Amino acid sequence: MERKKVEEFEPGPVPPARSVDRFGFFVPEENNSSQGSITKKVINEQEREERRIRKWRKMIGVGGSDWKHYVRRKPHVVLRRIRKGIPDCLRGLVWQLISGSRDLLLMNPGVYEQLVLYETSTSELDIIRDISRTFPSHVFFQQRHGPGQRSLYNVLKAYSVYDRDVGYVQGMGFLAGLLLLYMSEEDAFWLLVALLKGAVHAPMEGLYLVGLPLVQQYLFQFEQLVRENLPKLGEHFTEEMINPSMYASQWFITVFSYSFPFHLALRIWDVFLYEGVMIVFQVGLALLKFCHDDLVKLPFEKLIHALKNFPEDAMDPDTLLPMAHAIKVSKRLEELKHEYRKKNEKPILRAESSSSPVAQKQFSGKCFSNSMIRSPSLEESSAQGTQPPATPRSWKGRRLLSRSSTKNRSIKE
Repeated sequence: MERKKVEEFEPGPVPPARSVDRFGFFVPEENNSSQGSITKKVINEQEREERRIRKWRKMIGVGGSDWKHYVRRKPHVVLRRIRKGIPDCLRGLVWQLISGSRDLLLMNPGVYEQLVLYETSTSELDIIRDISRTFPSHVFFQQRHGPGQRSLYNVLKAYSVYDRDVGYVQGMGFLAGLLLLYMSEEDAFWLLVALLKGAVHAPMEGLYLVGLPLVQQYLFQFEQLVRENLPKLGEHFTEEMINPSMYASQWFITVFSYSFPFHLALRIWDVFLYEGVMIVFQVGLALLKFCHDDLVKLPFEKLIHALKNFPEDAMDPDTLLPMAHAIKVSKRLEELKHEYRKKNEKPILRAESSSSPVAQKQFSGKCFSNSMIRSPSLEESSAQGTQPPATPRSWKGRRLLSRSSTKNRSIKE
């Protein structure tokens, strides 16, 4: 059967107009009647946001021109303001600045266009199948084969060509979709590259490589941290045979963008892009700590449900994130990483982790809910062997080109 590319599909009908929240997600009808009672609160929040925006604009300068200078002069101020939350209107620009993706974009003019227009991917049909499941309640992605879904397809297809070792895995759609809400296709692509290849922090492509090696490492580290920081809950998890792969896999695979409230996910991403993956561990521990007294009383079935459905008051970023930052894990994470590597003794390319057959067996069908059909690239990764290491690419003074382009064509600099 001849493959159909997304360009060959006609856009679906434009959905009827519905009320949306300030992030663009549809608001349930029953919530519309309460909008008038919170008008005063919204006005106060807007005034506070305007003051924050003025501070941030002064800090980053026009188009980010003053950013690096300010970070060098006042790193503690930058850290404090990022942890308080980046103003939404500046979030896309600041994310590019703190992730290093802006530099990659400038170093590689025309590369994204080449990947989208002139390269083919073996993952195209998988991507087309999955894009309608990414943020389906957001106005930008609602129309079938509409502008939002086409942009998401282009970014995911481009990355699957750019790094054929990773290709496409379903969880990547939530990362790309989140980025597209705050920046252009090309900007989103290079931020995805910066994250997975490690432009600023440790590379994270091991989250999606065959066998999900970095996910397995993270779950090993998280399980140990739970036992050490929350010993009573850790003991209860052991008694009920609960392990992190049953509830925390998608926390790492999608960096909380899959099933958590969007306003909380954004605040986590602000810190994640600036400080690295440590915040995912800290937020996970903070959630368990917040609900500790209830969780230790629950039997297996109710425990699993509770770990996937945290109460609304636990999802308040102004409460949860200070709790998370108070949990110091950086030194212990490094120790556990070395312990994991020594235990498994199989170095994994660029992921700085190892493959565990036991962990692989636990992954099938647990990262996402049953309502989401998992991509073959994610399901089959547990059954396939890991690929041999390739020579890593340098980040400085060198353009990052599509691996496939070296076979038949080159991207002109």
